[in-house]
Amino acid sequence: MDFPAIIADKKYGRALTDEQISAFAKGAADGSIPDYQLAALLMAIRLNGMDERETATLTMAMAQSGDMLHPDVGGVAVDKHSTGGVGDTTSLVLVPLCAACGAKIAKMSGRGLGHTGGTVDKMESIGMQTTLTEEEFLTQVQKIGCAIIGQSADLAPADKTLYALRDATATVDSLPLIAASIMSKKLAAGTDGIVLDVKVGSGAIMPTYEGSLELAKAMVDIGHRAGRNVTALLTGMNEPLGSHIGNRIEVKEAIDILRGECEGPLLIVSLKLGSYLLVAGKIAKTPEEGEKMLRQALKDGSGLEKLRELIRWQHGDESVCDHPEVLADAPIVTPLCLPEEGYIAHMNTTALGYASQALGAGRRQKTDVIDPRVGYIMHKRVGDYVTPETPLCTLYAKDEKTLEEARNMILGAITVSKEPCEKERLLYAAVTPEGVKELK
Repeated sequence: MDFPAIIADKKYGRALTDEQISAFAKGAADGSIPDYQLAALLMAIRLNGMDERETATLTMAMAQSGDMLHPDVGGVAVDKHSTGGVGDTTSLVLVPLCAACGAKIAKMSGRGLGHTGGTVDKMESIGMQTTLTEEEFLTQVQKIGCAIIGQSADLAPADKTLYALRDATATVDSLPLIAASIMSKKLAAGTDGIVLDVKVGSGAIMPTYEGSLELAKAMVDIGHRAGRNVTALLTGMNEPLGSHIGNRIEVKEAIDILRGECEGPLLIVSLKLGSYLLVAGKIAKTPEEGEKMLRQALKDGSGLEKLRELIRWQHGDESVCDHPEVLADAPIVTPLCLPEEGYIAHMNTTALGYASQALGAGRRQKTDVIDPRVGYIMHKRVGDYVTPETPLCTLYAKDEKTLEEARNMILGAITVSKEPCEKERLLYAAVTPEGVKELK
């Protein structure tokens, strides 16, 4: 098929045919279309969009570009996916908690994309193996109730190519590309129950509530058409979700939470998402019942033990569960204070994510190698009072050059007001095929 003609059609805002979309997905999967042409079509899609038919067709074409799994895990296979955020370590909190409650979580995760972190990078920072065979993956879920892997070369290979190109071509924030990327992997993985965490705010791919709601509805609709049980929760990303931003230190925060040593927004969102996962997995009848079960797994330590088991099965360093402090091990550790006094009124969370990337915790190009040690810990949130003597955050850096770049980016991302400010909203709504329900 004449691929430049496909690019031209979308460049001029014309809807692509099913055959053109299939050729796009196939060429991305088998490498027959060069990156520069794929990138051109990605940008045309970003600028001119896709309608519901195009988006659904692209999703299925990407899912069918490789293996289509039908996981037999001894129960209802469930998965959770986030549209990406800063300090978003929910997977490492809720997966072990849900598995400790009896859920069967066959989770596929991604690497960092743009300003957002990736679960796979966090797992690899403590030596965990994130590439398993299909048999190993399913056996692990059957035996311990959970497994988290990166996308295999045989599962939605079209998405693997396009995912990396989107990160390098400023096309991350395209609604049809986001929906197709997320749902193609979920459909190919074969999980029956899917809970989506769709972010809202300055650090979200879709920063407005309206845009995030549109994305959530699109993905729920795709899942419903494919016969899957899909729920999307809209949650806040107007500031980092967790206080730790970076790879090893985000693992540290997840462990601290499971050890019962800290609470806060990361735990709140993890429990809410996990409660819906337990409903999808037919472990709990209602989200309220599910949250009670999760809190018990947190209280009795079974969630922490399940994380230890998950790390062990995937060949990581399980000793970090006993000594999480070893994960804060960058060569340079220094506090950062704001130069003024007042209340934190706003955080540009996308800029804060890129500050972590500047330190080396993320990729500017798809070939970049991540430094797992670097990042920062935020000590203050929107609404908190600060002075020039109050540490805003603690930076973990590999050298003075990246430290200075990140320092300037963080200072530029914070707005201070003399007047008291409200805390940011954390929970917005749950979206199902039946409609939208406000969360409290």
